[in-house]
Amino acid sequence: MFLCKEDLQFQLYSGSPVTMTNLDNEALAEAYNRALDLEKAGKFDEAAEAYKHVLELDPEDHGGAAVRLARMGKGSAPAKAPDAYVSTLFDQHAEVFDMVLVDQLGYSVPLMVRDKVEKLELGPFKRLLDLGCGTGLSGEALHDLVPHKTGVDIAEGMVEVADEKEIYDDLYVGEVVEFLKVDEEERWDLIVATDVLPYMGQLEDFFAGVAENIAAKGVFAFSSETLPADVLGDQNFMVGKYHRFAHAESYVRGLLEKAGFSILDLSSIIVRYEQGEPVPGHLVIAAFDKG
Repeated sequence: MFLCKEDLQFQLYSGSPVTMTNLDNEALAEAYNRALDLEKAGKFDEAAEAYKHVLELDPEDHGGAAVRLARMGKGSAPAKAPDAYVSTLFDQHAEVFDMVLVDQLGYSVPLMVRDKVEKLELGPFKRLLDLGCGTGLSGEALHDLVPHKTGVDIAEGMVEVADEKEIYDDLYVGEVVEFLKVDEEERWDLIVATDVLPYMGQLEDFFAGVAENIAAKGVFAFSSETLPADVLGDQNFMVGKYHRFAHAESYVRGLLEKAGFSILDLSSIIVRYEQGEPVPGHLVIAAFDKG
């Protein structure tokens, strides 16, 4: 069983709350709301200064100021969305997450993964690792295909919902790249990461971590968001319109090859809808050739 180590900031979920930092600061709320109002008004120079003040008050960046600065073109894209921001964002929406994501945003990537796995006649599988498992949508979609399932998510509220569904044999609260750094005695032969890459910029450590934890000939299935080539230019990734990361297909392909994967299928998909607009992306199924 995976051992809990507090210095790596994750633990096996057992139904007891994980200690988290709660911000209750009127000055921070006032500063963030002011920055947000300026951004919405299109006053980006003023908004940038206001968000920099927010970061001074909240260095952990629970509100995602660094991501918003990058979106406005007032700062470089961070290596990933701040952990505090991602956990706060999803904890706030945990109870209504499935309804909003599936019913309102048209999200069906986990079902797409299952469809591809079946059409490619992959498996059988013994052990699933669901990175960024959220409320368990991928675990539900793949439930009868894998006897042992492990889920990891940074947002405790999401893990609580997944735990109530009784899908996973093991659940962990923690950041996925840090989770992948700890040696596990037995590797997973199916690793999925649906709706994880939109909260990461640089993917080198993530893909390398997956390679360290996947069995020989194991399958890695994941989704990403993307943008047209004339928007991305020569960038490997950038923060898109809705404050999530979009990745260039060439960047994803290159990193997979470097990490020892061969691509079995790469399909253009609509990841979700935002304000009625389709969000383009890719669904990737890859096999690990090393080990």
